[in-house]
Amino acid sequence: MILVSHEMSFVYEVANKVLFLDKGKIVEEGTPDEVFNHPKSARAKEFLQNYFRNKSSNL
Repeated sequence: MILVSHEMSFVYEVANKVLFLDKGKIVEEGTPDEVFNHPKSARAKEFLQNYFRNKSSNL
């Protein structure tokens, strides 16, 4: 099954493989742990930092 979501906590919990796309191109691919905790691309790092920073400020 392919699932598309911007709800990162949900993705982390249910996915066994994560693809991160930027402008229609795959820039990051791996397990949830690899992508969320050890992103290689600058774009994925930036997105995840901003996402979790904004998410924690809304709690």
